[in-house]
Amino acid sequence: MDKEKLKEACGVFGIYDFDGNNVCNSIYYGLLALQHRGQESCGIAVCNTNIDDKSIVCYKDMGLVNQVFTKEKIIELEGNLGIGHVRYSTTGGSIKENAQPLVLNYINGRLAVAHNGNLINTKELKEKLQKNGAIFHTTIDSEIIAYYIAKERVRTDSIEEAIIKTMKIIKGAYSLVISVPKKLIGVRDPHGFKPLCLGKKNNAYILASETCALDTIGATFIRDIEPGEIITITENNISSIKKENLSTNHYGRCIFEYIYFAREDSYIDGISVYNARFKAGEFLAIDSKVEADLVVGVPSSGNIAARGYAKKSNIPFSDAFVKNNYIGRTFIKPDKKERIIGVKLKLNVLKEVVKDKRIILIDDSIVRGTTSKEIITLLKEAGAKEVHIRISSPPFLWPCYFGIDVPEREELIAYKHDKKEICKMLGADSLDYLKTERLKELVNNLGICKGCFTGKYPIKVNK
Repeated sequence: MDKEKLKEACGVFGIYDFDGNNVCNSIYYGLLALQHRGQESCGIAVCNTNIDDKSIVCYKDMGLVNQVFTKEKIIELEGNLGIGHVRYSTTGGSIKENAQPLVLNYINGRLAVAHNGNLINTKELKEKLQKNGAIFHTTIDSEIIAYYIAKERVRTDSIEEAIIKTMKIIKGAYSLVISVPKKLIGVRDPHGFKPLCLGKKNNAYILASETCALDTIGATFIRDIEPGEIITITENNISSIKKENLSTNHYGRCIFEYIYFAREDSYIDGISVYNARFKAGEFLAIDSKVEADLVVGVPSSGNIAARGYAKKSNIPFSDAFVKNNYIGRTFIKPDKKERIIGVKLKLNVLKEVVKDKRIILIDDSIVRGTTSKEIITLLKEAGAKEVHIRISSPPFLWPCYFGIDVPEREELIAYKHDKKEICKMLGADSLDYLKTERLKELVNNLGICKGCFTGKYPIKVNK
């Protein structure tokens, strides 16, 4: 992944097959569909509800899904109830110990948890647990969630009551899939920061971060899990809990799910990700017009907005880059003197497309500005007469506390420089961003979090 690009924290997947069929293959394919949400580590935990031994078998490691899970490993993971996880680290280091799912053996039984999101009261909660003798095996906030659920379960009549008590304690972003013997549970935080949806295939029910994972395994989408909802799936029924004291009017769906993180064929809370990105391009064409010959997108995140811009402006769209899909995260990085090689390894310009053309270049964001500058350099070296850059999000001015690795403010180019200065630094002929007031229009006025643009968050945070 490019340092200039933002990273999402995780993707989660869970399935319970009431007919007793092995679910490991479905989890594997579901995680492959969610691989864009995290490429550092992955894991699968399964159990068999049809036998007395309710042990949970788990395997996780660093790497991509198809690298970690060989045929031999998948054969070892047999069960009809299971959860999976792909991870990119936002809290805790990039080490095997922090891979998920997390499996706990405690006095009331066994518990497996996979978490997408980021808590904002991790430090104080961890200190309380440590003072009571808790020993942590990871450095991630997900372990704190698992500990509190297990701790509260000892004092309650059901796992659901334990989760409700935990939700009153933890603050921040969390979409969870949890497996306990004969139950698959989905939980979404009261603000709805991270997506979570429910699907069905034959006699199996599925929970997933995105609908694209349901599509991949041939499941039918049923509905989104609502903010503040706990959904429990058992052989007997599907039940939902949404207590008033867990509800909020301050919904904070991460707008960057729609702009960049989610896969373009997914739907989140009833909104097509593709349509949201297309609209962003149309709004840029309305609000930031410029005379040009061609609209191009930075692959692949900028292409849909570029198509929207092209349609609205009646300026032709074209693919101007060849993307090397075989460059992994671990290729040997060139030093600073050869930094342009790092971009050329991933992207190369089609000279015959851009030569002697005035180009509108669409990308989803500018973080530090280094990659944008190098792409503009490549276009001009290939013969582009002008390069006008348009960004399908507002300028990043503030950090994110809820699961996106937005750098410290001092590293954000828009925090230190105004638009005119950034344009000059990038070597562009003009620069403009999506207007902040357009964000709600992308998602039909759903409640969203736009704190990384405005500094105003759905939850009070210590900045």
